[in-house]
Amino acid sequence: MTLEEVVGSNSTEKKMETVSSALEELLVAAQRQDCLTVGVYESAKLMNVDPDSVVLCVLATDEEDEDDIALQIHFTLLQAFCCDNDINILRLSGVRRLSQLLEEQPEDSNGNGNGNEPRDLHCILVTNPPVQPLQCPSLQTVSSFCEESRCRNQWVPCLQLQDR
Repeated sequence: MTLEEVVGSNSTEKKMETVSSALEELLVAAQRQDCLTVGVYESAKLMNVDPDSVVLCVLATDEEDEDDIALQIHFTLLQAFCCDNDINILRLSGVRRLSQLLEEQPEDSNGNGNGNEPRDLHCILVTNPPVQPLQCPSLQTVSSFCEESRCRNQWVPCLQLQDR
């Protein structure tokens, strides 16, 4: 292993940790501000009605979901739509951590929260309505990461959320 490989891998790991933390902060802040849409079908409906309000699409899976053909087809269609509409996309592993982040929040206006059926966390949209913009510095960090990834021809960057 060369010095460049050692230094490069350390900086890449730190960058990924920073972006993962920023994504966690963004999702919690977006949920608090009611700027989160959760679920594959709910997300598809919102993107059909108001794609301009969507600033990030998070597609989350774990190993057990990799063989779910229907889910993979939905992901392919969502990714294509996001690319056509300049919406940032992230693939995410660590659904359990995602569940911890979002399920521990108080009940929202749709009745989603603790004590109810678990939500479909495979697709999550972050919206930024022009009337009341999302106030979260983490949005810029995640958006920059997505843009840098596209510049490296990685159109759908992957992140891992670590269990805590």
